[in-house]
Amino acid sequence: MNFQSSRRRGEDGVAMVIDFLLSNARLVLGVGGAALLGIATLAVKRLIERAGRAAEDEKVEQKMVESWEELSLVSSSPRLIKKGLEGVVLQHVAKAAKQQKADLCQNPEISPPDVQPKPESKSKRVQLCVLTLQERLQQFYHTRAALAPQEIQRAQSLALDLCTEIQGFLHSRHPDMPLAEMSLGGSLLDDLQVVSADHASLLVPLQLEPSLWRLVPGEETLLTHPLHWMVRRVNLEYFPRGRSYWDRYLVGGYLSAESVVNMFSKVVMETVNWPSISSTLDCLVRPVLGGPSLKMEISVKGAEGCEQPMFISMLPMLREGDVVLTAQPELTSPWVNAWHLCLYPWETQRLSQLDTVDSGCRRHTLKILKAVCRLNPALRPLTAAPLANLILHLSDSESDWSESSLDRRFQQCITELIGYLEHGSLHSFFKPAVNLLTGLSEDQVDQMGFMLYCAVSEPEILLM
Repeated sequence: MNFQSSRRRGEDGVAMVIDFLLSNARLVLGVGGAALLGIATLAVKRLIERAGRAAEDEKVEQKMVESWEELSLVSSSPRLIKKGLEGVVLQHVAKAAKQQKADLCQNPEISPPDVQPKPESKSKRVQLCVLTLQERLQQFYHTRAALAPQEIQRAQSLALDLCTEIQGFLHSRHPDMPLAEMSLGGSLLDDLQVVSADHASLLVPLQLEPSLWRLVPGEETLLTHPLHWMVRRVNLEYFPRGRSYWDRYLVGGYLSAESVVNMFSKVVMETVNWPSISSTLDCLVRPVLGGPSLKMEISVKGAEGCEQPMFISMLPMLREGDVVLTAQPELTSPWVNAWHLCLYPWETQRLSQLDTVDSGCRRHTLKILKAVCRLNPALRPLTAAPLANLILHLSDSESDWSESSLDRRFQQCITELIGYLEHGSLHSFFKPAVNLLTGLSEDQVDQMGFMLYCAVSEPEILLM
């Protein structure tokens, strides 16, 4: 084959083929697949060019073999294409890094002429290397996890103002509806919110007659789920249906959580004059419609002129002693009568009690873990409940939770979490029958496990 003589003659034909492949690959493989196919075709072009230049070379056959070996890493499947290319890239990067390190070791005073690090970036890099894990954790907590008091106060004030407006509306339009005083709840009130004050819970307590209603634990219901409780209507023979305001939301002899949520959706979300409330609160307030939850969005004009949304969730709830049940169909679906047993008050109270006894850093550690998971896309599926229960379980075996042991407890939390992910189960501290990892998919577990495995030897990667 005389590549040198036929190269110019076939050059246009190769270009046409490449252009045709790239223009049609996007329709078949998508944007990512088209990009990878483009790299593959460039590899073919390099193969032909190398063969043409080396026609008179005695080693042309060896160069052809090397080129085909590189090309064989690229498969027709987009996923295999990606893996093959990643392997080639990693090999070249590793080789270049190793060569650069050797050159720097031999000539420590010589730096690459093309890349001159700026003094500021160099000082930051040196500073990060000097900081210990304990110092990095404290720095991450104060700069990323902890919220400024002014931000918390501003968010609480907005949520309370909205709470007052909605409560006044319900009292004026539905004075016969037996409701207790509405209040704020959740992480914003308990100083456990991280990164930004962008959500809060508005608790709407329903008042039930103790002689007409009974809260049935989940284990005693047909659902046999420890977190799915039911509210049974009792004494119907003495107090017939209609004696209680909430009898109108009965389904099969039980107070339906879904019916209660639908009622509040019509009464509040679809009826309140939101433009009037927006003008009163000096911000844009609007309902978030279309989902199973009762949620409102508040948009506040920030100092830089950008809109910073905050979401307020209305939670119809029942309280009896230390038992708190919430109407959240998104958690109890498809059971229309089921109420969700909220363990958040128990977990928060337990953490506070333990920290008060030994001046520990459990809540401190929880906020760092929550911020890490929220800022890291791979760990984002991990919610606050598994992290809080992780710390509660670890508190049973570890007694030293002083501020000086924060780095050790953080690393231990990473190791323990890897073990829970490998077994696919993290049982609730107060309800051992509940597995807090059931909502995670297999791909999510794999991604989280990979990230945490990397963090075992380099925990700083979670604090970037």
